[in-house]
Amino acid sequence: MDGQHEQATARKAQWLHSEAECVEQVRQRLGNTLTLALPLGLGKPVALVDAFYQQACKHPELSLTVMTALTLERPQENDPVRGRLLTPVFERLFRRYREPLYTTAERRGELPPNVQVHEFYFKAGARLGNPIAQQNYVSSNYTHAARDISERGCNVVMQLLARHADGRLSMSCNPDTSNALLERLRAKAEPFVAIGVVHDELPFMVGDAEVSEQHFDYLLNNDSQQHGLFAVPRLQPVPAADYAIGLIASSLVKDGGTLQLGIGSMGDAIVQSLMLRDQRNDSYQQLLKQLGVNASLSNQVGGRLPFEHGLYGATEMFVEGFLSLFDSDILRREVYDFWALQQLINEGRCQPDNLQADCLTAMADVGVRELRGKDFEVLQYHGFFRDDCRYREGRLIAASGESCAANMANPSSQRFIAEHCLGRALRNGKVLHGGFFLGSEDFYARLRALPEERRRQLAMCGVDKINQLDLNPRLFRAQRRDARFINTGLNVSLNGAVASDTLESGQVISGVGGQYNFVAMAHQLQTGRSVLMIRSHRQGASGPESNIVPHYGACTIPRHLRDLIVTEYGVADLRGKSDREVAEALIAIADSRFQPELIRYAQQAGKLPADFVLPESQRSNTPQRIQTIIARAAEQGLCPPYPLGCDFSDVELRAAKRLLKVKNMSALQRCRTLLQSTPIDSASDELLELLALKQVSGLKQRLLRRLLLAVDD
Repeated sequence: MDGQHEQATARKAQWLHSEAECVEQVRQRLGNTLTLALPLGLGKPVALVDAFYQQACKHPELSLTVMTALTLERPQENDPVRGRLLTPVFERLFRRYREPLYTTAERRGELPPNVQVHEFYFKAGARLGNPIAQQNYVSSNYTHAARDISERGCNVVMQLLARHADGRLSMSCNPDTSNALLERLRAKAEPFVAIGVVHDELPFMVGDAEVSEQHFDYLLNNDSQQHGLFAVPRLQPVPAADYAIGLIASSLVKDGGTLQLGIGSMGDAIVQSLMLRDQRNDSYQQLLKQLGVNASLSNQVGGRLPFEHGLYGATEMFVEGFLSLFDSDILRREVYDFWALQQLINEGRCQPDNLQADCLTAMADVGVRELRGKDFEVLQYHGFFRDDCRYREGRLIAASGESCAANMANPSSQRFIAEHCLGRALRNGKVLHGGFFLGSEDFYARLRALPEERRRQLAMCGVDKINQLDLNPRLFRAQRRDARFINTGLNVSLNGAVASDTLESGQVISGVGGQYNFVAMAHQLQTGRSVLMIRSHRQGASGPESNIVPHYGACTIPRHLRDLIVTEYGVADLRGKSDREVAEALIAIADSRFQPELIRYAQQAGKLPADFVLPESQRSNTPQRIQTIIARAAEQGLCPPYPLGCDFSDVELRAAKRLLKVKNMSALQRCRTLLQSTPIDSASDELLELLALKQVSGLKQRLLRRLLLAVDD
């Protein structure tokens, strides 16, 4: 460890009054070569980052490099028709959020030559066609991010912090890589600076997120009135295909198991489907039947019944849906941080709410004999040992002062512990471990409002713990029983390889993030499964195109890690299957418009026999069938368009529905609609005022106004 930094972290951090003062202090300490490490997503202290960027713009001698992922940009709507609705909505939702200056400049191609920005994860599609961003992209598994950033010369680490009413600090939304990065920087023994910026709107989260002031060199407060938190807008309804995918995927989740989800409409659909499964099970099972879901596979891999034991979340991203599952009492399976204790709970040999003496014998049976001090601390934290007993030099000391050898296999020690040291019930269990979070304003408010006891069940920690097993394999294997790691992909080849982040051209859409780690971990866990959700088709430049493809020039998940693939038409179970079986299973869940072509390719490649015939039952994979099923379910309140809430006002939502209907009309439908009578009532008048169409000029505006008045909500 660098002696200068060791001395800095041993004393209380210095509180500064402004971003400008912080930049000056850092430059005096480190000079004119600065490499900033910023957290992924929400945890970026935008005002401070902007202060460094502005200094670099003014002083060409200052070399500034930014290392980060998922820079959060204010959304923009370029379509003039949709812009009438969305531009003022964006202004309302992002009235206090300012995107970092570096990303505005990068988007416009205006970064000064002394500034470089390297990201290892983009907002999906945000950097397509941007040569500077594409050239500076760093492809890195999320678990390798701290290593890669450290090796590129990082010397400034900064992030937003939450502050408890009692003054404690928390990394809140982003303990994901910060601790691992700081450990690496200290081990390098080179000068660096750690900066924390307190934001009073960040929820205070527990676990590895909790830090002391000594963790930082400098601290300052954020002006939340000028720099609010980025909130993900809830404006896009869940499409029918995504609802079908979510329903099918939800049947692969095992009661009493472990769940990982990503952000997006498919994840929202899974959450809604899991709540349907638990609360309206008859309707849920009927929907699965209508979708033609393989009952044998879902019962083998997951289940269709309500949750008797509940779920535990082990997820890189703590998405908003997990909080809905928590509120619905589905996310309720508690885990504990001692491997043997967790194993005994899994086996039913230890009841968390009623600890008995036979737990001690069971501990010895699984290999816990000579108890160590650290093990005692963890077990006491979880209530296995009473608070009034102590551990010292290999002995357990009761409140009376009597003691015994801390040997769980010794019968006399077992009797003594049972009488004087054993607790009554376990405590401090966690129902979720997450690496980072990002969501709506409502999500942040709900987290802030959680009672302390409830919030302590949701622990934030590093991705080195969440995304892999390496740090504590016995514990993580015990906690993550029946794990279902559910993520999304762009397409899947007929050999089972999946592309999730990159186009054939090499253009990066997003990034690998933690997807590869979760897929690999599913194969490492005895009862784990990877579920990759892929829409069967997409809209290309010349019409629909299949996302199940003969081959593809990019790969995120290689074929040897193929597992469960879900489209809106079903599940392909690819694990351990032959290439012929894989091709057959994928073609069975492809859109029927593309099945003949896929069969021909597989036959020409020698992967299907020349006489292969697709079963009749697999030839009705049409968007119309899915639309009909989901539309009927929506009418019954089973598949609401916005299952996790909506940020449109009532009149904005009406306008959005009408704009969508107009967009989806054919030319003939528009002509017929224009011929209809369009009386203006008070509700229509409010809608026209919202869209600035009360007073119109020009033919296009008049036609748009007439169409919007003619369609219903």
